[in-house]
Amino acid sequence: MRSDRMKRREFVTLLGGALAWSSKANAQQRTLPVIGFLSAGSPGSFKRLVDAFRGALSDSGFVEGRNVAIEYRWAEGQTARLGEMADDLVRHRVSLIVTGGTVTARAAQAATSTIPILFISGPDPVRDGLVSSLSRPGGNLTGLAIYTSDLMPKRLEFLNKLVPGARTIALLVNPTDIAHAVEVQNIGDATRINKQQIVVLMARSEGDLESAFSSAVTQRADGLLISANPFFTSLRAHLIALATRHAIPTAYPWREYVEDGGLVSYGPSITEAYQLIGRYAARILKGDSPSILPVQIPKTFELSINLKAAKTLGLSVPRTILAAAANVVE
Repeated sequence: MRSDRMKRREFVTLLGGALAWSSKANAQQRTLPVIGFLSAGSPGSFKRLVDAFRGALSDSGFVEGRNVAIEYRWAEGQTARLGEMADDLVRHRVSLIVTGGTVTARAAQAATSTIPILFISGPDPVRDGLVSSLSRPGGNLTGLAIYTSDLMPKRLEFLNKLVPGARTIALLVNPTDIAHAVEVQNIGDATRINKQQIVVLMARSEGDLESAFSSAVTQRADGLLISANPFFTSLRAHLIALATRHAIPTAYPWREYVEDGGLVSYGPSITEAYQLIGRYAARILKGDSPSILPVQIPKTFELSINLKAAKTLGLSVPRTILAAAANVVE
């Protein structure tokens, strides 16, 4: 029989090995690169976009929980919190910060001048002070510039085809978004050309949406345009439900709205935008500097139409729209 001394020696050896393995595992965990994901939205509504981002990361060799970690910060529509959340990510010494929307990007930019920042911004990140130029950003920011504001008149064109004779058009914007003034001007110009009236609705929180739609009904809006603001994107289910309940034909910026029950959309793919940001994140983790990664601009735009939503509203979908649509939801 083995002596008690031998048993104790074996136990100490096993314990030491276990502690060494645990220490090594913890050290490896601490050395994983960490991506900070900063959003003005909420996790539930952004799941599809986060999945697209993680999928692109994985295709590039980075799998969350295996060789990269992601710290998520969700403002849930409270944009005033973005600054403190960005500061928190900096304190966590993340390897890079992913943002959506110009306001979110500027919050991260104010928090750090050294940590790489990836953005999905409005049409002019140079004017907005995010980069020095599109081809050579020059600092710690780069990403994707989406020309959603400039596409507002095109969405109005499709809305007018679905609602012939529309006289009053409502536009829902978030006044905290610096792009809202451009959107109001673009639609104001387009409605004047069409001899239509414009009604500007503002919502800076989810609680403002009900009154905004009620105002659209009171002012007899024949159609509604939704801004591409990320806060609205995170509330798309609520917006679609309100548009359906109030029977207001509504045009949206992303096909995800149409796939979830909205009437019509026109713009680039926001899902593809997050895939591109995922690929850029992988390149930065592999050593590329954001200063030399050019700001990307979408080259394709897609029209999406939901036939069920049109039928519910009693609208006839012209053949020209069906022929042009890249995505038709039955």
